[in-house]
Amino acid sequence: MGYSIAEKIIKEHIVSGEMVKGTDNGLKIDQTLTQDATGTMAYLEFEAMGVPRVKTERSVAYIDHNTLQTGFENADDHRFIQTVCKKHGIYFSRPGNGICHQVHLERFSRPGKTLIGSDSHTPTGGGIGMLAIGAGGLDVAVAMGGGAYYITMPNIVKVELKGELKPWVSAKDIILKVLEIMSVKGGVSKIIEYAGEGVKTLSVPQRATITNMGAELGATTSIFPSDETTREFLKAQGREEDYVELKADEDAVYDEHIIIDLNELEPLAACPHSPDNIKPIASLAGQKIDQVCIGSCKNSSYADLMTVAHILKGKTVHPDVSLSIAPGSKQVLTMLSENGALADMIAAGARILESACGPCIGMGQSPNSAGISLRTFNRNFLGRSGTKDGQIYLVSPETAAASALTGVFTDPTTLGEGYKVEMPEKFLINDNMIIEPAPVEEMDNIKVLRGPNIKEFPASSEMEDSIKATCSLKVEDNITTDHIMPAGAKILPLRSNIPAISQHCFTVCDTEFPNRAKTLGSSIIVGGSNYGQGSSREHAALAPLYLGVKAVLVKSFARIHRANLINAGILPLEFINESDYEKISLFDELELPNIKAEILEGDTVTLLNKTTGETIKAKCELTQRQKDIAICGGLLNYTKLNG
Repeated sequence: MGYSIAEKIIKEHIVSGEMVKGTDNGLKIDQTLTQDATGTMAYLEFEAMGVPRVKTERSVAYIDHNTLQTGFENADDHRFIQTVCKKHGIYFSRPGNGICHQVHLERFSRPGKTLIGSDSHTPTGGGIGMLAIGAGGLDVAVAMGGGAYYITMPNIVKVELKGELKPWVSAKDIILKVLEIMSVKGGVSKIIEYAGEGVKTLSVPQRATITNMGAELGATTSIFPSDETTREFLKAQGREEDYVELKADEDAVYDEHIIIDLNELEPLAACPHSPDNIKPIASLAGQKIDQVCIGSCKNSSYADLMTVAHILKGKTVHPDVSLSIAPGSKQVLTMLSENGALADMIAAGARILESACGPCIGMGQSPNSAGISLRTFNRNFLGRSGTKDGQIYLVSPETAAASALTGVFTDPTTLGEGYKVEMPEKFLINDNMIIEPAPVEEMDNIKVLRGPNIKEFPASSEMEDSIKATCSLKVEDNITTDHIMPAGAKILPLRSNIPAISQHCFTVCDTEFPNRAKTLGSSIIVGGSNYGQGSSREHAALAPLYLGVKAVLVKSFARIHRANLINAGILPLEFINESDYEKISLFDELELPNIKAEILEGDTVTLLNKTTGETIKAKCELTQRQKDIAICGGLLNYTKLNG
């Protein structure tokens, strides 16, 4: 039996375990990336391990999230990260150089390598044939220190692409179609592997758009083959020597097989408030819009924005529409400025933003009250834009640009003859905004600079034999990490200060939660299905830890958040009978008797509702390593004890 692409990379990098579905596997990690919203905490964790120098082939820190400097906090964090990088062997991408996933794809990605990043959209690297996985900051810190990254061996889904996209239909429409088919939780415990004749028609940036939004499926990662298209992209980036061919064996066996005929695709939109709420643009045509935002870590590439410039050239943005455009990297921005495309966009009335995440994470450009905003982003969760009643639609750059001109939802296939951007034979290469680390012999002379907003990693303690706690919060299905730990311009600067940021924990759902949980001292959160979907932000686990949360009991978890809870020392429990969800209410007194013994002995634990007298059985399915981490009180304690 042959191997899939993902299985080949896993087989080459496995350092513990076996490639058996559902078992724990430790992987050697070649590269890591962080961004500034998660990076400060990741580097505090790395420092706490006492490892003097990173042990990966390449680790890169990017400044792209917290670039709005309305106070000292973000600037202090950037200075801290820069000095940590200089001292410990990490490359530092300065603010203005671009969004981590776009820049990493351009300058550092390598087919066949493993990459983990403290950002859920790290699978962007799968567009070039990397096994690229989003993770919590502590997992990234461990990998930088030379430790393995552990995944449960996933199922492999083959998505076969047939045919070729019609004019004005884009890669964004492909991944929106996959989301329509699989849903936001359909990829959990799976790797999505793309194959078929249609793959050859897609450029590397188009492939990266698709793998980027694989995060919205809940997938472990997504991956494309590395082929001649990959070689040409790397050659144009001056990195042809990084190319290796990578393809699945003809007799590879997959757990699922999905076929998408690209010839039949039409422009699509993800409607409020979920990336899998898909409708054809044609069905929305004519409805008034208020805002268009183009950019983010997908759909901000050279080809994407050249297409936008072509649509806008010689025209004017509708007077009722605000259009903002954020190029994904300094490379893209400079090339657009040199060939005149930037001038075309500015002349049309576009507001040009810096090469950063910006509106995608609620960092500026919030729409008007109840405003309809078309965005080329990857998430449209309620309130994420910064406007609580904002109506956010996820669309392609083609749809976004066409609609910005008309002021209404506009199907770009009505634009007439198609437009195809030829990929450059040579991209503009200038890495002057990437700072290399100091040589080993100089590292001891470098002082790490810390601002007053940077606080220590919250402490956790070894698990007690039994846990008595109150239900401090009960929430519904599809709770995102934006619900748990909101982003936005007011809150993001507190990412390195857990005591301060914890005061915003769950306030989207219940404004009283932070004070209630802190007052209770020990509590349990109860939730529904797909709990913790969305961003990889480990703050969604660290803030509850600081507030005294001991366990989270839900119907099902999203992958990264579950891992972050374990790493933080919070127990992830799942109802065996989902109907038991109804048997717990806010303020019920709960007990997990003999919890330590039950975890060590099996996968089932007992929860007593002392208020109602109910006994509830819950799953706590942990590998032996995860059990050891839970008993120690989290991954940092475990790592210190085990080296």
